[in-house]
Amino acid sequence: MNESDVAIRVTDVSKRFVIRKEKSLKERIVNFGRSNLHKDDFLALNKVSIDIEKGSTIGLIGPNGSGKSTLLKTIGGIIQPSSGTVQHRGRVAALLELGAGFHPDLTGRENVYLNSAILGFTTKETDDNFAEILEFSGIGQFIDTQVKFYSSGMYVRLAFAVAVHVDPDILIVDEVLAVGDEPFQRKCMDRIRDLQRQGKTIVLVTHSLDQVAEFCDRAIVLESGTIVFDGKPGPAIRELRKDFEEIRIRDAGVDLDENGVEQTNVSISHVAIKSLVDDREIDMIASGEGLAVEVEIALPSPTDQWVVGMGIETAIGQVIFGTNSERLDSEPVTANGSTVFRFELDSLPLGDGQYFVHASYGTLKGGEASRIPQAATFSVSEESRNVGVISATATGRIVKTA
Repeated sequence: MNESDVAIRVTDVSKRFVIRKEKSLKERIVNFGRSNLHKDDFLALNKVSIDIEKGSTIGLIGPNGSGKSTLLKTIGGIIQPSSGTVQHRGRVAALLELGAGFHPDLTGRENVYLNSAILGFTTKETDDNFAEILEFSGIGQFIDTQVKFYSSGMYVRLAFAVAVHVDPDILIVDEVLAVGDEPFQRKCMDRIRDLQRQGKTIVLVTHSLDQVAEFCDRAIVLESGTIVFDGKPGPAIRELRKDFEEIRIRDAGVDLDENGVEQTNVSISHVAIKSLVDDREIDMIASGEGLAVEVEIALPSPTDQWVVGMGIETAIGQVIFGTNSERLDSEPVTANGSTVFRFELDSLPLGDGQYFVHASYGTLKGGEASRIPQAATFSVSEESRNVGVISATATGRIVKTA
């Protein structure tokens, strides 16, 4: 990447917060001047370095507390790093917190001018854009009402309208779109697409992984203040969902034995994708062909009434099919030592691409105990100019002319 192509440069950025242990003002006064025993340091970001290219859309994803919002606020200049540097080229518009930059005692109209001034707009520029801002926000007659009387949705609509109409070179958005209703979210997404077409740089923090897959050219996974993955959205989302699954398994503490004894040695030992014709293992099918999925479970002792499940996901983790032995009305699985359960799918009219198979197991009483997110993979080969997950035969013709 050439130097002139860099819109944002984050170099060895760390951010440390002090967490005080005192629970009251009295305790703080008593401990004033004493050692650091009464406070802890929390490292929210640890030597993070990122170069973001002009015109790109970047998604910052990760579990709660991973440092996403702290990094975004550091990029936006809302907070200063404890060490390291942040550089950006161009006008930055930031939507970081609900109502950030709004004064509650001012009206919506006054806050539009205040926010625009903060973002570098002149009064004349705001005058020229005010009608569009008002129309986009949908606030209507409430524009001259103090914003402290606004609902959270009204806050977001007005703040977003200002941010995207001040002609930013860089737009920074932190999860605030989750507050708006569905029609407004669609309007926001359309506006973001418009900014992308204009070559603007967008940095997005969201828990909606579908939005990351749809809008982002690149995704960065954060964990405990460090970057654990930086690349294409598909692999990044799979990596994050894999981490989520590991956390879920670790925190579940499911008792799998009906006597209340936890069976820690239960595992899915192998998952195979096989041909329905000759039973050999395969990694590719033609669109419309079927396949079999065999899930092998290893248990230390015989167990009754097991449920085995499987599902098929796209490269970005969207589940397109799922079932289990209970839903198929098969007999309860009695597992003893090594047991293999076979799913047969007669036809899969899927589009060209790579797909992942997940496998799971559990009990009828205890529910799902564990899941392997990417237990196996296969590709679908389709000679078609169409796109999408589903393969369909389509025709087209003119049925009416003016």
